Amino acid sequence: MARKDRKQLFSLQNRSLISMTSPKSPIAEQFRTVRTNIQFTSVDEELQTMIVTSSGPAEGKSTVTANLAVVFAQQGKRVLLIDADLRKPTAHYTFRTENHVGLSNVLTRQATLEEAVKPTDQDNLWVMTSGPIPPNPSELLGSRGMNALLELAKNEYDVIILDSPPVLVVTDAQVLSNLADGVVLVVSSGKTETESAKKAKELLESAKAKILGVVLNNKKIEDSQYYYYYGGK
Repeated sequence: MARKDRKQLFSLQNRSLISMTSPKSPIAEQFRTVRTNIQFTSVDEELQTMIVTSSGPAEGKSTVTANLAVVFAQQGKRVLLIDADLRKPTAHYTFRTENHVGLSNVLTRQATLEEAVKPTDQDNLWVMTSGPIPPNPSELLGSRGMNALLELAKNEYDVIILDSPPVLVVTDAQVLSNLADGVVLVVSSGKTETESAKKAKELLESAKAKILGVVLNNKKIEDSQYYYYYGGK
């Protein structure tokens, strides 16, 4: 890889993983606030698995997923981030790791959980990349193998966070929502249309998903910083 490409990739990772690269920044603090609010939504129930999705593409759900995983790991919990976006995966770019073996390999019984999980530079955080993109993502995600994988992972990790494709694009998030304890919906300020956000919420609710709240992404404040806001259902 050329030096310029390496610098661009490192710069992208710094922006994407701000909770790890700049833990004292205002944005990292907002992610910790999101983490706290998520934990408050499940005082009486154990929240071990959660999905992060959005209504449409390019709304920041993968960045939110990665940073949530980081701040949960910084709390001392054993965290597994699963890139369940089997259409446009990004976790291997974010965490600078290979993607030859991942979720799709486990679901097709070509690899075990242990073989597909990779450590990251953040203590207590592991990642399972998507693996090779399959021709039938929805079928794989809705298979018994996916449920079995999550049950197995629960024995090894305290928190499991899944990055899911957008709700209005494909049915994957609805399929996965039945397997998780809760769903976080990401919307982008100035980009996500109100009707799209409402439709995404309705589709998740029709799939019996427990919506933990909404993260408002890319909202500018007076000092031009970006922040993330979490609001309950």
